[in-house]
Formats: sequence, structure tokens, C-alpha cells
Amino acid sequence: MRLCALSVKAFRNIPALSFTPSPRLNVIYGQNGQGKTNLLESIWLLTGGKSFRGGKDAELIKKDCDAARIEADILAEGRQEEDTIILTVCRSAQNPARASRMAGRNGADMQRASQLAGIFPAVVFAPVHLNLVKGGPEGRRRFIDAALCQLYPGYLEEFRRYTRLLNQKNALLKEDGWPDEELFEVFDRQLSQSGSALIKRRQDYLSDLAPSAAACYHDISAGRETLHLSYQPSVPGGEDPARFLAALRENRRADRFARFATAGPHRDDLSIKIDGEDAKVWASQGQQRSAVLAMKIAEASAIERIVQETPVLMLDDVLSELDAMRQDFLLNRLQDKQVFVTSCETDLFKKTDGLLFEMYGGVGTLRS
Repeated sequence: MRLCALSVKAFRNIPALSFTPSPRLNVIYGQNGQGKTNLLESIWLLTGGKSFRGGKDAELIKKDCDAARIEADILAEGRQEEDTIILTVCRSAQNPARASRMAGRNGADMQRASQLAGIFPAVVFAPVHLNLVKGGPEGRRRFIDAALCQLYPGYLEEFRRYTRLLNQKNALLKEDGWPDEELFEVFDRQLSQSGSALIKRRQDYLSDLAPSAAACYHDISAGRETLHLSYQPSVPGGEDPARFLAALRENRRADRFARFATAGPHRDDLSIKIDGEDAKVWASQGQQRSAVLAMKIAEASAIERIVQETPVLMLDDVLSELDAMRQDFLLNRLQDKQVFVTSCETDLFKKTDGLLFEMYGGVGTLRS
């Protein structure tokens, strides 16, 4: 996959910008607050996913503007003709604090921006992703789910189905009194089918990802350290609908007292260990950053293996807090992909043939 051309209008602090990237390394540089990450974020949104920075969609629109627009020409491997994809974020006329996202492809409108998923495969690393190691289980589940939504179009629908059922069951559990047992059985039967499908996909994906991430981390650390990833289910054997249903039945009393569903894929976790120790507790900042980088590079490799399409890689402030050895490894490892890297300075890229694009006050300028 290659991003051939990009046009951004009224997006965050960017008034209007056109960009023809290099098919390999693209260095977006400038001081803090000039729009480097905003430009990277605009590219990421073309995947159909939510912003990797969180926040509300209305915040994506430049102040005093009603809509933001991102348009890109992309070229899939093995194809001769480019696709044009467009994402617009429109502010609500009734409530300017709210906004909606819409997408189009080759002149045809899509019902949801999420329908872009799988069309433009990409992987992003940003400082916020250090929470994969340091943060709670929700972020680690999101890491797996976001990748699976790009890989398997049906996964997003299954995830939404499970979330809808879970919310309905939790609303029932919050009601006063003791809800009817038969109603719980109806919810649990549906949750067991949907939830077991999610768990199976997650486990299969992690089985594929973990060895690749471990090998990448081994190389980043020059063989001095080991990385181990493992899926931690709240329902052992939950990939089997019958076992999942049995566990939900056993948990009903605990659920009633807790007033929420206490087990299922919404409670699962991903274990990250370095040299056998919990990375959240014992890993240094550099080790945590290296672990997340290894996971992200492994994610890109998994996309390439599964869908036979090399994803675009986006790295926001990736080289800070890495020693020289790890910086050199990373720059050499990424030579076969289209990569967008943000940086406050360009010295680290003097030995590369990357395209340099300076951001200042939301305005981009190509530099030789």
C-alpha cells in the first residue's frame, strides 16, 4: 500500500495542505505545536479508525470552520490504478460541540467512515501508545481490536454486536430487584456466541503476533532482552461457546452483586513481560518504548502476511528515549515500507534518502 497524494483542509491547525509523499521514508519535522502530529493523524483517519489521540470528532475541525476534509490517492500492491478516498468531519448545526464523520471512495459515498477499514491498511505508533505497557487492560484490548478491524471486516460488526448485548445486560443488572432468570439466559446465550467469536479471533491473532514481536524485540535489544506476549482471558476456554455460556451462568450471582457483567472479552487482558518480569512494573522507559515498537512492527508484519498488503507505517516522535543502537536498528528495519516519521530535528535522518517536509504554524513546506 502506498499513499501517493494527500490533501488536508481545515483539520485542527492546518488551514490547507497538499503533500506528495515519497514511496519510502517521509520525515515531517518542526518544533512542538506546529502540526506534525496533526498531519500524521489526518493520514491515520483514512484507515476508518478513530483518532489515535482520543477526544471528540468536533475537535478535529479547525476553529471557526464547519467541516474538515481529508482526501488521498492510494495505490494497492499489484494494481495499476489509484483509488481516491475522502473523509469529511462535519460539525452539527444543532450542536457545534458534536460532529460526524463521512467517507467516500472513488466518488461513491459510504454509510460510515468505519467502512474505510481494510481499504488503507496502516499502523501508527505515538507516545500515547506507551499506555499499552503502563496503562490498564482497556488500551491493550483496543490494540488487538483495532488491528483485527483492519484485517477482518466482519470483526467490527461482531464487536459492535457484543458491545450492544453487553450494554443491555449491564442496564438490566443495574435495575433494582432481581431480574427474571429467563431474561438473563436469553442475553447469555447471545453473548456466548458473539463473545466466543471475539476471543477466538484475538487468540489466533496473538498467536501469530507474539513470535514476530519477540523476534523484533530481540533484534532491537541486540539479543540482550526477551519479550513475551500472552492473552489473558477472564473465561478460560472462552473461545468455545458452550464453555463461555457455562461460565456466564456460573457468574450470574457475582454479576448481580457487582451490577455489571464480570467476565467476557470486555474483561480480558494482554500480558507483556520483559525477561520474565511484568513490563508495567519493572521495565524502563526505553524498554517500554522498545516493547511497543516491537508490537507495532509485528502488527505491520501480520497485516502483510494475512492480507498480502504492506501497510503504511506512521511513527510519531518515535526516536526519543531510544539509544543510538536502537535508533539505527529502527531506521534500517523500515527501509522496505512507506514510512511517515515526525521529529523535532533532522540530524538523525541525514544518512537517509528520506523526503523532508517541514511544518510551521499548520503550513507544510517541502525541503530539499
